[in-house]
Amino acid sequence: MSFRILGIEPGQFSHLYGLSDTDLAAAGAKRYVVDAKPGFPDRVEVRDMDIGEHAILLNYEHQPADTPYRSRHAIFVREGADRALDAIDVVPDVLRIRPISLRGFGENGEMVDADLVDGDALAPLIERFFENPAIAYLQAHYANRGCYAARIVRTDLPV
Repeated sequence: MSFRILGIEPGQFSHLYGLSDTDLAAAGAKRYVVDAKPGFPDRVEVRDMDIGEHAILLNYEHQPADTPYRSRHAIFVREGADRALDAIDVVPDVLRIRPISLRGFGENGEMVDADLVDGDALAPLIERFFENPAIAYLQAHYANRGCYAARIVRTDLPV
């Protein structure tokens, strides 16, 4: 089964780009200079940022459904990111090299299934989850810190 991995739409973060550290703090965010790779996974481009790039750490609501699974957590966004990843049948390196918690949700935002996997075994788990017609979309989370990583949908459904 074919799948599509999607980064977060960058327009919702562009107002933070170029702000002073004081203004970022007032918005509940913080700027970092990337000093390790891997170490700062960007959620827009779904890649590990390069050393020297600027990362903005902020709180993001990745599961807005009005259910007990509604959720938000810290994420990194590369300052200046302007194009979200849209990859078909390809697991980006940033996901492939980390343990991933994969969570399957129904149209109503309720969790249907979840599992842990080494990132290099993510594609078969995605395919297995999508064999269940009750699963409408998936969310990948970095298992170590629990942070949202990316949304995954079937390629035969609209984004």
